[in-house]
Amino acid sequence: MFRRSAFALLMLLAGLAQANGRPPVFVLNSLDADISVVDPVSFSVVKRIPTGKEPHHLYLSPDEKSLIVANALADSLTFIDPRTAEVQRVVRGIPDPYHLRFSPDMKWFVTASNRLDRVDLYRWQGSAATEPLQLVKRIPAPKTPSHLNIDTKSTTLYASLQDSDELLAIDLATQNVKWKQAVGKMPADIYLTPDDKFLLVGLTGDKFVEVWDVSGAGAPKLAKRILTGAGAHSFRAWGDKRHVLVSNRAANTISKIDLTTLAVVDQFPAPAGPDDMELLTDGKTLLVTSRWAGKVTQIDTATRKVVKQVKVGKSPHGIWTLDHQPRL
Repeated sequence: MFRRSAFALLMLLAGLAQANGRPPVFVLNSLDADISVVDPVSFSVVKRIPTGKEPHHLYLSPDEKSLIVANALADSLTFIDPRTAEVQRVVRGIPDPYHLRFSPDMKWFVTASNRLDRVDLYRWQGSAATEPLQLVKRIPAPKTPSHLNIDTKSTTLYASLQDSDELLAIDLATQNVKWKQAVGKMPADIYLTPDDKFLLVGLTGDKFVEVWDVSGAGAPKLAKRILTGAGAHSFRAWGDKRHVLVSNRAANTISKIDLTTLAVVDQFPAPAGPDDMELLTDGKTLLVTSRWAGKVTQIDTATRKVVKQVKVGKSPHGIWTLDHQPRL
């Protein structure tokens, strides 16, 4: 009976995308050291995947064949098939990968080592399934590098420094620091506008998103402070290159920002400490990890109402699916 049940579950996951046209949703349970795999049709958990300690963030490989999960306290990366939810391999010896990012030209793989106060640059070798990562340089980034972003030309890497209230800019060609800039309280996620002009910074220790003009050759200039809500934390592009969402963790809301006017144009309820978000291709289904409740919340952006929730693991953080709106 057990073998039949396990086989049936495997077939369900392997055929999930083909059966209903909807690939699975992945939710990182940071304090459970695993991933909840959610069927988006039934909105139920169909599988739990063990990872390493404290999986926080995840990113799709350049060949789009692997979802890479960063396990911060396990010093490892877990590679997962984004369509079947099967583990492909585990790469160990990657110190403290908290946040991660690929450069648009797919030459660089970058990790923010949160507890080690540095940013690590790796050269991407090609195949996610077999090739090793080649460490190029470790760049000091005190204190507590949190989130990363890279411009569209793959020239500049930006990092928020959570515990020193600063931004850091690194030249990828030389691997040297270009500038360091003081910002507001406890900067977390950062979002670069599609034209590379403005860098938006979520201030988790405050209730604002700061907008910095990074288009000049020198230090950035503060363009605006946008009032969103207490604990402004994580960004998710709306997909139209004009709007971006920010989760306000302490206010239990999500704000929609117009990148043309740099103003909040809409607000959605998001209970129990909203964190990372995913916007599905239908353009109206918004998924957010409700961190304090251990749930994923589904929001209808047309009605601005919570539709349903599903229980996942402890302290859910990152969330991702192939069925998503563009990230710009």
